[in-house]
Amino acid sequence: MRWVAAVVVLALFTAGCSLGASSATAGRLQVVAAESFWGSIASQLGGGRVTVKSIITNPQTDPHDYEPTAADARSVASARYVIVNGAGYDPWAAKLVAANPSSGRLTRNVGDLVGVRSGGNPHRWYSPADVQRVIDQITADYTRLAPGDTSFFDQRKAAFTTSALARYHALIADIRARDSGVPVGASESIFTPLADALGLKLLTPESFLDAISEGGEPTAADKATIDNQIRTHAIRVYVFNSQNSTPDVQAQVNLAKAQGIPVVPITETLTPRSARFQDWQVDELGRLQAALSA
Repeated sequence: MRWVAAVVVLALFTAGCSLGASSATAGRLQVVAAESFWGSIASQLGGGRVTVKSIITNPQTDPHDYEPTAADARSVASARYVIVNGAGYDPWAAKLVAANPSSGRLTRNVGDLVGVRSGGNPHRWYSPADVQRVIDQITADYTRLAPGDTSFFDQRKAAFTTSALARYHALIADIRARDSGVPVGASESIFTPLADALGLKLLTPESFLDAISEGGEPTAADKATIDNQIRTHAIRVYVFNSQNSTPDVQAQVNLAKAQGIPVVPITETLTPRSARFQDWQVDELGRLQAALSA
């Protein structure tokens, strides 16, 4: 690909300049996250001992089709730690890392970490169990890269998991305790890991969820099944990715609203872009909890 050649040349040309850290970041681990949801977690776990640059921060950007810039190449070229989602979600990220090799860099692939390969469900930030595994691994990686700061990073992890994520964990536990087994519908597979964690019964055909998530064409049979689920009120709530509202999905959203079924939007990236991971997730979980209670 042409952008690979371009970023290689530019990264090699500018890497020496980028290695000169400013006084504000001197001594900190330079971290790059392909997506802002992992970047938010990495930043909070690292505190003042790290500087985190997230590549995708715009809620309107499609992570699947993103094309890296020269600035992205410079960031990766000077990073000591890179976090990519993997599992086929951001193939450009692995290419960017490979195009800017460094013997001193540690790269963490979330899909590999949690055992999800390309073709599996890549939306691991919607799996609370996988989020915890990422938290544990980032902390371990930080201590590997900066062993002198081990106690600091351990304290950051403890505070993050017990305090910053307290409301997040409480909402998950509350919904699972009260609404486990409740039938729901969804527009794509991004919601599947969270539905599983909450114990909700996701009735939407998996083939439809995958087709929308992967940019494919859902079958007429799947669309008819979902329309029937909505018209007969077989589902209590419809959850949709508002950043991937295809005509088929929008038709289902409109039908659900017309039938008086609560519609809960979720997003693929931090919304607003300035939000922390926990704020974003708590907002979505709170709206889902309210809809399930309606």
